[in-house]
Amino acid sequence: MTSTMPARLAVLLPGTGSDETFVRSVFAGPLRALGVEVLTPPPPPSETLTSGYLARLDADADAAGSPILVGGISLGAHLATEWALRNPARCAGVLAAMPAWNGLPADAPARQAALVSAEQVDRDGLEATLTRSAATMPTWLAGELHRAWRRYGDGLVPGLRAAAAHPAPELAEVRALEVPVGIATCTDDPVHPARVAGEWAAALPRAAVCETTLDALGRDRESLGRATVLAWLRAR
Repeated sequence: MTSTMPARLAVLLPGTGSDETFVRSVFAGPLRALGVEVLTPPPPPSETLTSGYLARLDADADAAGSPILVGGISLGAHLATEWALRNPARCAGVLAAMPAWNGLPADAPARQAALVSAEQVDRDGLEATLTRSAATMPTWLAGELHRAWRRYGDGLVPGLRAAAAHPAPELAEVRALEVPVGIATCTDDPVHPARVAGEWAAALPRAAVCETTLDALGRDRESLGRATVLAWLRAR
């Protein structure tokens, strides 16, 4: 059984190594325009990253007392979809920005990036890894990592590894999810391939995809949120 009630609350989760500041900057404005309140919980500590987020979705749904929107970016999109599969009657829809894989493919670029980052921080330390990373990525993204990774403290490395080890829903599983799912992909992002977004949309019974770019995201954080919300509205 799925709900047809309008959502008044959305709980959004960040991606691996990211934080609630970033995911709020992406989604708060677009959802506020629809009259939807946004909650963005901070990352749970260390090894409890994924289980902690899932528990938080349970708690927020219980507190809301009516179906909620769930979603997030990359890992956050995976976890939100996993939760929706378990709780269709409590879910009004999923906002899945930049899904990175399905199942647990060893060669998924986002998974490999998380594992490499964990290894480098373990070996060289946080500051050296941040400095090296900043030389190979856009300034805006380097700034996001500098803020978020420092906030994790000693929990960064175990959190990265926990995220990399957590499977996304299998495509065969999501065929049972009947709530509307809005998917956004950045066509210039090799770490979150547009192909994955297309595979998710093809497997889901009620889904739409909207495209944007990392270049647009760097200039305007809400561009990704607007694309995801628009896809969700189309899926409805």
